[in-house]
Amino acid sequence: MEYHDSAKAKEVAGRVEDFMEEVVLPREREALRTGELISEDELHETWELAKERDLFAPQVSEEYGGQGLEFSDMLPSFEQVGRSLWGALAIRANAPQEGNMHTLEMAGTEEQKEEYLRPLVQGELQSAFSMTEPTRGGGSDPKMLRTTAIKDGDEYVINGHKWWSSDGYNADFLLVMARTDLDAHPYEGTSIILVPTDTEGVDIVRNVPHLGGHGIVDVSLGHAEIKFDNVRVPEENLLGEENEGFRLAQLRLGGGRLTHCMRYSGMAERALNISKAYLQKREAFDEPLAEKQALRHRIATAETELHAARTMVRHAARELDESDARIEVAMSKMFTANVTNEVMDLAVQCLGGNGIGKDLPVAHFYEAVRAFRIVDGADEVHRRSIARHAFEDVDDSDMENVLEFDPDLDKTV
Repeated sequence: MEYHDSAKAKEVAGRVEDFMEEVVLPREREALRTGELISEDELHETWELAKERDLFAPQVSEEYGGQGLEFSDMLPSFEQVGRSLWGALAIRANAPQEGNMHTLEMAGTEEQKEEYLRPLVQGELQSAFSMTEPTRGGGSDPKMLRTTAIKDGDEYVINGHKWWSSDGYNADFLLVMARTDLDAHPYEGTSIILVPTDTEGVDIVRNVPHLGGHGIVDVSLGHAEIKFDNVRVPEENLLGEENEGFRLAQLRLGGGRLTHCMRYSGMAERALNISKAYLQKREAFDEPLAEKQALRHRIATAETELHAARTMVRHAARELDESDARIEVAMSKMFTANVTNEVMDLAVQCLGGNGIGKDLPVAHFYEAVRAFRIVDGADEVHRRSIARHAFEDVDDSDMENVLEFDPDLDKTV
């Protein structure tokens, strides 16, 4: 399909695709075949290869060690890295690091950028975005946020309980969402504060066991549960302005949702390609499975819906350059999450025993993709936003030809 991406976007995506085919996918296949995990040293060596090819950290400006791509130009490359279990990690474009880099570059002071952003881009530091809380705290309804950061002199004192802080278990610092004005509505009284994990009172309790938690890279990533007990950090650790945390989070999540969409669409495309190759080679009931009409129709639907998802994401990205594109992003995220889940389920079904086995990456993809309907806003949250917007656009003039209801017509004889 021709998506009319810019010449720059196509050129970089082509080089990323070559890197995937020559470096990343062969090592992935070896890891799946032998069980030999990719070590942290090997990961760092791969980063050096990505730097040599001018592919490292495409989402960050050149000033801080990235490639400085415009947002729309990044998307095709994110789709390419999504084809691999470790593709995004291999070029330092993985969540949550890429979103945290964007947030720091967007809102950080020059001192914060030098202390946190520059080494984060280079892989010398790891970070986590610490917003989601256990039950009774902030989750799909973020205004239920309970973690507090109360000013005491020139310090913030943080107390609270977080979980699902992605990459938090081995993070060097956290971007913590906390309420800084308890008298204000949470949307207007919450801030983001940078908290080094070696600060007294930070307790990284555990990695939360979860679906799809076993990768092929021997690095402790996962999603951490973290407690904050009278954690004191200086006021200069405030990111952006006080009480604008939700505004920054929304700016972070808008782009982050679209990059997730492209990574998962790349994953779905590869799974579909593997299943199509299998259907052409595997014979049953006197002919290749690819000749079975029911399967051909399902493949056709999957191809169509993936094309629609890619088109929606690109449209939302163009709108995001001009506005917050809140509804376009919500539609893209909800639709793509469901399409990629459906495509992955189809791929597993087409592959049969090879689909549930882990010699191929599809079973790993299947475990990973289910979370996409929950992370970065559950389906229900996005549908709620879309529905609210839909009813705001209702025009009473559209009711002119609708007969007024007459209760006499409903009388029982």
